[in-house]
Amino acid sequence: MKNQNFKEELHEIIFESNTKAGKAFDIVLLIFIVLSVALVLLDSVASFHQHYIRYIRIAEWIITIAFTIEYVLRLYCVRNKLKYITSFFGIVDLLSILPTYLSLFIVGTHYLIVIRALRLLRIFRILKLTEYLSEGSTILSAVQRSFPKIFVFMFFVTILVIILGSVMYVVEGSVNPSMNNIPRCIYWAIVTLTTVGYGDITPITYLGQFISMIIMLLGYAIIAVPTGIISAEFSRNSKKKISGLACPGCGKDIDDRDSNYCKNCGTHLERENL
Repeated sequence: MKNQNFKEELHEIIFESNTKAGKAFDIVLLIFIVLSVALVLLDSVASFHQHYIRYIRIAEWIITIAFTIEYVLRLYCVRNKLKYITSFFGIVDLLSILPTYLSLFIVGTHYLIVIRALRLLRIFRILKLTEYLSEGSTILSAVQRSFPKIFVFMFFVTILVIILGSVMYVVEGSVNPSMNNIPRCIYWAIVTLTTVGYGDITPITYLGQFISMIIMLLGYAIIAVPTGIISAEFSRNSKKKISGLACPGCGKDIDDRDSNYCKNCGTHLERENL
């Protein structure tokens, strides 16, 4: 019983921010995150790397060990460990500590510590800006529901650039050294269709330049398609209430204070805790 109470108290401190201890924990955590990202940025500057590399490495390991302990504690106090591990923040928390350990075997991987910047998203809960989290969830949900349509659209675009690249190879291949094979022409078609226009590969014939103009105009029309798909799904989403509390089972934020069960893992939510 004491162990269960300790887990619940630890869960409240680590996963929630509606108590003084929880808010203090999150603030210290954010300071560590900002500090670790700043160290990575400074480490990439030659002058800092040359003079302060030892201190930077020591600080990196201290912060990484602190994050490792925090991750273990999160696993300890959450009921549904698999749900937390596979959740967005669970994956981010794990990825934030792996680069330092990988640097022992693969040189340079410690720079991937910047992934920790994603953990700063928790600041919305700390500052009680939960309406922003609600909007973020709405956007993410709209993107997820739009995926099948976007996949079909991207499949069509892929076929289109293959055809356009092949046509340009027929037109330019024999006279233009920069378009002497179909893969390079497909690369050019993608760059042109997306209106990026690097300029490293350009057509030199009048017919090729005319086709380029058509593809560029087509690109403006194509860009609007995925935007319209996501916007349509976004408009269907209704706003949800966010309680600012976390599920004791998986650690995910509870969307509705009146919910009896977590929609993510199904854990029963005790009313007195909400």
